[in-house]
Amino acid sequence: MGYQLLNVLVFFLFGITFVISVVAVIGRFLRPKLSTPEEPAKEETYECGEPAVGSSWVRFDNRFYTVALIFLVFDVEVAFLYPWALVLDSLAAAGLGMFVFAEALLFLVILGAGFVYCWLKGDLDWVKATERAFPAHRLASARPSPTAPLSGVQTPSVPGAAQEAPDEAADSGLEAALR
Repeated sequence: MGYQLLNVLVFFLFGITFVISVVAVIGRFLRPKLSTPEEPAKEETYECGEPAVGSSWVRFDNRFYTVALIFLVFDVEVAFLYPWALVLDSLAAAGLGMFVFAEALLFLVILGAGFVYCWLKGDLDWVKATERAFPAHRLASARPSPTAPLSGVQTPSVPGAAQEAPDEAADSGLEAALR
């Protein structure tokens, strides 16, 4: 037992020594030295040939992540269905064809239900409707209507002019803001 562990230790130490020697020593001699005073951008971490401008802490919209995750889900689905399609004939010959087909159909139904849920929720819309993103009851209470009087300011009443109810004034302000 000790002899086998000694073999493992020797190969482990040889592997570590090999990686360190290749990366640190041989790599230093073989890699090109491109740092020149004319091109200081070559020294940066993410070198693309242009000097970096602005902060790297830029907030991205969630829509990018949502679309990327949905793409990954359906990409992985293809990765699962392709090998399944290749072995379906051999499994059908073995008498498991209907069972395997039902499993794949259930897999597709579950993915389809998730796709329909994302679609109905509006996550696939690149520009969401303003009414769904900002419901009227939230906007009316969040900011005063442009036609509503300011607190502490007396507005002169004009004889013969119709006065709007406060709720109607808030709704008309919301409609004006959404246009």
